[in-house]
Amino acid sequence: MKYITEFRDGKLARKLARAIEREADPGRRYHLMEFCGGHTHAIFRYGVQDLVPENVQFVHGPGCPVCVLPVRRLDDAVELALGHDVILTTYGDMMRVPGTKQKSLIRAKAEGADIRMVYSTQDALKIARDNPDRQVVFFAIGFETTTPPTAVAILQARHEGLTNFSVFCNHVLTPPAIAHIVNAPAEPGETPVRIDGFLGPSHVSSVIGWAPYEPAARDFQKPVVIAGFEPLDVMQSALMLIRQINEGRHEVENQYTRVVTRDGNRKAQTLVAEVMEVRDAFEWRGLGTVPESALKIRAAYETFDAESRFALTPKQSREVKSCECPAILRGVKKPTECRLFGTVCTPENPMGACMVSSEGACAAYWTYGRKRGEAVRETAA
Repeated sequence: MKYITEFRDGKLARKLARAIEREADPGRRYHLMEFCGGHTHAIFRYGVQDLVPENVQFVHGPGCPVCVLPVRRLDDAVELALGHDVILTTYGDMMRVPGTKQKSLIRAKAEGADIRMVYSTQDALKIARDNPDRQVVFFAIGFETTTPPTAVAILQARHEGLTNFSVFCNHVLTPPAIAHIVNAPAEPGETPVRIDGFLGPSHVSSVIGWAPYEPAARDFQKPVVIAGFEPLDVMQSALMLIRQINEGRHEVENQYTRVVTRDGNRKAQTLVAEVMEVRDAFEWRGLGTVPESALKIRAAYETFDAESRFALTPKQSREVKSCECPAILRGVKKPTECRLFGTVCTPENPMGACMVSSEGACAAYWTYGRKRGEAVRETAA
């Protein structure tokens, strides 16, 4: 299978492992943050961490759009479904994320709310066409990867005159988040997380290109390598970062050349710019308020903006008690350092978004590193 089996070749993996061992200075430690949850799962699924020297450590970042959505925005979605008699549509991962008092969308559905899982924005538009007497809201989340389909849905709804369709927009931007992670002070009582370089997101970069990461690499002197999702992609990207760190360079390099270009998908960028603009600030779970890190619907398309169409109640939202998802998203803690992990919190009974999402770090630890996590807990005990 082209571009799959070639990047899972065991002989090439061992060759890359030897190259990393040769070039990694035994007198120093390398802390490489993989921003994207897809990289986290690749690292655990294929045992990449076990193939590199002990002084090369992967730090799990906030690269899971479901995980970084703050509880308040999820609570707003629950209010839309329960309090405004709308048909709320969203992607499957959002259904089981717990909000305040563990109220999730699937629990709101059990209470009578009309909440429907969709696979695409086109599914949401079809529901609006099929239910002209009901307001249909698409709960839009995601990084730059899923933003163009949302923009297309709004343009299509306007073209068709679907006055019963609107979008609750929660699309966030990766370059400002990377800059915030590097620049933000540590939380009270926390040891600052050390990051020597970033494995840049791949699907996101296929849309925006790799040029938007250049200011962060330059200003904070942290190298960025845009990495593919296969195990050999991750290992080669780690080798590229180690070389930059050893040479004192802080540039953006593109390992994922078979998909990503410097300028990205200009047509997709134009569509998004037509419909959306950058918010002044947006709250991320774990990171707090990050300036200019999310998108909102432009005034010209306000009729399709659920936040404008429906008056949402200000809320006092809060995380599930003892859930360490925010600290895990900052790279400060690992899932096995959360008291709930593997005990109260499991995929069947998630206490936080990091266990729910298919890209969450806790889900990766559970699926691929569960025995390792149990050993860590037994040692700590």
